[in-house]
Formats: sequence, C-alpha cells, structure tokens
Amino acid sequence: MLSFKRDLLDEEAKEFSLDVFKIFNVQGEYSFLKVSKEFSDQLCKVYDLMEEEYQSQNHSLLIIKSLLKAFLLNIIRVKEHEFTMQDVNQKRVFEFMLLLEENYLHIRNTDFYADKIGISTKRLNQILKEKLQKTGLQLIHDRVILEAKRQIIHSDHTLKEIAYLLDFKEYPYFSRFFKQHTALTPEHFKKQANNHIALKANTLI
Repeated sequence: MLSFKRDLLDEEAKEFSLDVFKIFNVQGEYSFLKVSKEFSDQLCKVYDLMEEEYQSQNHSLLIIKSLLKAFLLNIIRVKEHEFTMQDVNQKRVFEFMLLLEENYLHIRNTDFYADKIGISTKRLNQILKEKLQKTGLQLIHDRVILEAKRQIIHSDHTLKEIAYLLDFKEYPYFSRFFKQHTALTPEHFKKQANNHIALKANTLI
C-alpha cells in the first residue's frame, strides 16, 4: 500500500493534479483498476526505487516526488485508455464526480450537477444508481463525509473548525450529519482514529 499526502504532488501542474484525481475517488473512496502482469511488473520497479530512496538515511524528497510522479503518470496512462472505452453514461458518471470534487464544499444539490452535465436530475440519478448503486445526493454526502474523516484524522483543526471548513453553519448540525452517515459522533470517530494510530502507527491498516 502506498499512502501520500497531496502536498507531495506538483500543485502547479494543474492538468497533472486533475489526472491524479481521475485515478482516485471516482467511485467512492477507492477505485479499482485492472492491469496486465507486464504493467504491474513495471510499476513494481518504480515502487521499489521509491521505497529504496525513502528508506535511505540520506533520502531526497525531490527524488521521491519525481518517482511518485512517474508511478502515477503510468497509472494515468492506463486510466485514460480505460476511459475512452467507456459508454456515454459511464462518462457522465465521471463528469459528475469531477464536478463534485470541485463543488461539494458549497453546492450539495443534485440539480446543479445535472444542469452542468446537461441532463435532467431524474436521468442523472438513474445513471448513478445504475453505475454506482447510489443517488446523486448520496454520493454528495459520501464525499462530504470522506473529507470530514480526512480532516479529523490528518489535520490539526478542532471539530468545530472542521465543521466550518465543510460549510456547516453550526457544529450540532455537522455532528448530526456525521452520525447519521457513520453511526458515530465526530468525537467518537476521532477517539477511535487516535487509538488506531497509537496501536498501529498509521491510519490505514
């Protein structure tokens, strides 16, 4: 498993950053991409170089960032090929997810996204249900919850600050929203995450 923070990416390269997004979070928290044995071996070579540099006592962040970019660019190439093979509705799903990433912090109604794509809200929900088994509103809420979890785990913000960053006017509303979708209060989730980090020394396994 390879985990990295967004600031390791070259944020000035807007097209690259957008392409990286295309790999992740297009169908929930994780995206599955099938690759050939040859391509897998190629990725492993880049990964091994990256790990070797990372474990080195005198490791170079610049080299690690360059190898990470090479690793991701290879995946992007496969993802783009996969995208060209998709049907029109799958492309609409992809367009919805890109729009969602850009707007979920402030716009949380499906009508906005359907209008941007150029189809009715009813049709968009039909497509999303067919492809992802969720409605537009459910996916919007999933994205908000994902960001809330990331902020709770990785940031130094207080829970009230996180609620504000996620455009909730009052903390109790954020707390109810979080519990409705996770069955945990933000406080309970934070406590669980901190205990997990203390026991496992990471946030993933």
